[in-house]
Amino acid sequence: MVNQLLGIKKRMKIELFIFLILFIVLIIRIGYLQLVKGKELKQMAYEQQNLERTISPKRGVIYDSNGNILAVSSTVESVTVNPMNIKDEDKEKVARALSDIFELDYEKVFSKVSRKSSIETIIKKIDKDKSNELRKWLIENNITVGVNIDEDTKRYYPYESLASHVIGFCGSDNQGLGGIEAKYDDTLKGSNGSIDKITDAKGGNIDNSKETYNEAIDGNNLTLTIDSTVQSMVEKYLEEACIDNECTDGGNVIVMNPKTGDIIAMATYPSYNLNSPFEINTEDLKNSWESMSSEDKNIALQQMWRNKAIADTYEPGSTFKLVTASASLEEGITQTDKEGEFTCTGGIEVAGVRIKCWRYYRPHGPESLRTALMNSCNPVFIGLGQRLGVGTYYSYLRKFGFLNKTGIDLPGEAQSIFLKEDKVGPVELATISFGQRFEVTPIQMITMVSTIANKGEYIRPRLVKEITNSQTGEVTKIEPQKGERVISEKTATSVLDMMGSVVSEGTGKNAKVQGYSIGGKTGTSEDGVNTNKYVTSFIGVATIEDPIATILITLYNPTGEGGHQGGGWLI
Repeated sequence: MVNQLLGIKKRMKIELFIFLILFIVLIIRIGYLQLVKGKELKQMAYEQQNLERTISPKRGVIYDSNGNILAVSSTVESVTVNPMNIKDEDKEKVARALSDIFELDYEKVFSKVSRKSSIETIIKKIDKDKSNELRKWLIENNITVGVNIDEDTKRYYPYESLASHVIGFCGSDNQGLGGIEAKYDDTLKGSNGSIDKITDAKGGNIDNSKETYNEAIDGNNLTLTIDSTVQSMVEKYLEEACIDNECTDGGNVIVMNPKTGDIIAMATYPSYNLNSPFEINTEDLKNSWESMSSEDKNIALQQMWRNKAIADTYEPGSTFKLVTASASLEEGITQTDKEGEFTCTGGIEVAGVRIKCWRYYRPHGPESLRTALMNSCNPVFIGLGQRLGVGTYYSYLRKFGFLNKTGIDLPGEAQSIFLKEDKVGPVELATISFGQRFEVTPIQMITMVSTIANKGEYIRPRLVKEITNSQTGEVTKIEPQKGERVISEKTATSVLDMMGSVVSEGTGKNAKVQGYSIGGKTGTSEDGVNTNKYVTSFIGVATIEDPIATILITLYNPTGEGGHQGGGWLI
């Protein structure tokens, strides 16, 4: 009996010890869940019991400089389902209706409707006639819960392909994917709203629970410097020039106000339709599309969207002689009209290398700086580069902005390609002096000539001039940004006057416009080394006395009967 009592007492002690251990473990577990995991579990419970449907804001409107709408968001709708709220006997019927109305794959829709989740997206950005068709079906079949039709927005471009490489486009979630749309995405996109509702742990409805509507905040509006009328004219004539001259690699044009830096027009050919940006834009590409790999297709699309005016570099050729002429006049090592100051013998010897004039077979003979610019005579500008020296020449490259990006408000601006200053020898300086063996972007070139037209003061290019708050209507003006003085007003006036002579009597005669004083410079260069491809260009100013616009026209590899000389194809 005593032994039995001792056994019972021993078991009780063991059971009490085990209970105490379990109690301590439970206390530790509760403490861990409350103190360590409490915040995370609270958030998980909130997410499980709160059903949130997103309301997309309208992206801000993009206007041209005259108030014409270039991009706007229209109201559309999206359809989602709450699978836990759809009765099992209705799931197949609902999936069939959704797939039929919106022309979707039934199996995929049925899979979403049958999932153990709180919300699934069926389709986005549908027109109201389609969503109304669904509303009618829901009423007829007495489906009152589980299928949601919410307001959404869709980006629309009224002018379709106009300024496509400048404006860019949006993805399926209204995020900017190129151009202004991407650069100013944070300004344009606004803030999402939501429809919130309390649910049970399984995502089902709770009786008498109400939805909370949190309004979306629309994005702010932008006013560009682009003039849609000028832009459309530029695109029309650029297309004609590229087709007539059989430019295999397209072309681009930039028109800029030299007093403000405003980009009035910026066009790249071929363009693409902003409302269908994944639709290929050339017949050659259409014919080969099906045989291309997915990687090659992606590369082709990226190339189609690429803004050559800022993202591609090229050898500027003789248009760059304006830089050499400006620096030489500013440094006082030459004059505009000193007859016989230079003599073209068909070439010039530089460090044992003879560099020919383009007209080596019939040398220009005695020339002034003006006639050398009119004749586009390489040896004269090589000689000026030698007088300036590497250090001085590079200081002007720096002042004109060629050693840095312009900072234009677009994504994807490329950097120029120059040899480092300490690597430049006599031959390299010679080729730079007449515009070869280095690469710049078209936006850098138009900025250079705009600096000359702006009386010698650097002016930064810009595309957005105003931001309007969508809630308050407050307008924020973006002021023009001027840089340092690069050359004196006297030098700038002299260069402009010589550019006038290039058009009136020199290689740029085809740019004459009756009744207007136009200045310019033509250029021809190789597109790479031994490619047998050429880049032809013209850079101009109107008017010489009071410049209100500068223009750069660049054609890539013209193969037509007109040839590839810059002065022979002006549009």
